Amino acid sequence: MRMHIELDDDVVREVDRLAGPRERSAFVRRAVVQALDDARRAEALRQSAGSLDQAVAHAWDDDAAAWVRQTRRADERRTG
Repeated sequence: MRMHIELDDDVVREVDRLAGPRERSAFVRRAVVQALDDARRAEALRQSAGSLDQAVAHAWDDDAAAWVRQTRRADERRTG
């Protein structure tokens, strides 16, 4: 499927400068894919916001860094 987009001249010049000769489409394609990944990640974060019950105490509440270290040490797959 193809799509036509319009960009300001200065944006096209910068894309051409960064992408190199004859790489404009690939550069824009990568940028759009990255933007979609970012948007999906942001959407997932928004949807999961508030999913943990704030009234319940969690093991990481007092010292999140210590909880992470302890959890990593307990992981049998850990190699170091």
